[in-house]
Amino acid sequence: MKKKILITGGSGFIGTNLVNYLSNKGYNITNLDKISYASTPEIFKKNVKRQNYRFLKIDLANKNKVLKIFKKIKPNIIINLAAETHVDRSIDNSDEFIKSNILGTYNLINIINKTLSRKEIKKLKFIHISTDEVYGSNKLSPSKENDQYNPSSPYSASKASANHLVKSFGITFNIPITILNFCNNYGPYQFPEKFIPTVIINALKKKVIPIYGNGKNIREWIFVEDCCKAIESTFSKVKFGNEYNIGSGYRTDNLTIAKMICKLLGKVEKYDFKKLIRYVKDRPGHDFRYALNSSKFKNKTKWKPKTSIENGLKETINWYIKNKKWFKYTQKKYSGSRLGKI
Repeated sequence: MKKKILITGGSGFIGTNLVNYLSNKGYNITNLDKISYASTPEIFKKNVKRQNYRFLKIDLANKNKVLKIFKKIKPNIIINLAAETHVDRSIDNSDEFIKSNILGTYNLINIINKTLSRKEIKKLKFIHISTDEVYGSNKLSPSKENDQYNPSSPYSASKASANHLVKSFGITFNIPITILNFCNNYGPYQFPEKFIPTVIINALKKKVIPIYGNGKNIREWIFVEDCCKAIESTFSKVKFGNEYNIGSGYRTDNLTIAKMICKLLGKVEKYDFKKLIRYVKDRPGHDFRYALNSSKFKNKTKWKPKTSIENGLKETINWYIKNKKWFKYTQKKYSGSRLGKI
């Protein structure tokens, strides 16, 4: 019998891809999402008519509704993806990040602790999805799981806080938790305010491609399908109670990524997209480099990312070109204007 999986935030970027991926595998999926500006509505998903998937519009702040769902479906696995994620928005207004990322996570794990029996909790697996940004800017060796958190933005601070909450409940109340800190994801369904979609969309429109500062800030990039496969591997191959870093090992600066996208698009259209690149004022508190040591996770699960950066970018570009209705919908939610300026 396939596992019953409850995904919170299953209408976000990673969540939408994860729901599509796991429902294809035959898992029974329940998606709880409050639906924010960056959510993907059900009409754009591949799985809406499948019997093994259902969507419920519920905010984690609504404890009574969340509790009723727990009692009704009795999930084997809970994957907590519900979060506000855009650093620039956290600079403009951090309120939603505190509510969603900290209080939302607290409500979820506290409901588990207060309402499920010890027998039910023992059988449960709680997977909390987090980010490499909790470690802050990394200029030396890649961050390990036992490195100190050093967040630099309201977003990363809220995620670090949520990680601490999850760990503390795992230790104090013996809840089987696992924390997964991922590097930067990219791929289909990523909201246009993020870096790679911004470059693709602006290039397709032949608009200016903005690059913060000198473009030398370094990120580690993973294609979202590889992320989904990594999450699935935790169902049976990790020891719950642990924290794992998950990265691709591919690290490069933002300018290089922008030029790669311009080059790939130039092969489709005979146009020099690189001339659209412009340097703009840097983000306040912009971390210089993120890098993860993923050896602990890879040794435990034997998972490896399969998608090269070039193939991942090609697939992402093709998806944005083919899914104009989805993009048109997102334009109603985001005009493309710069966020996070002080």
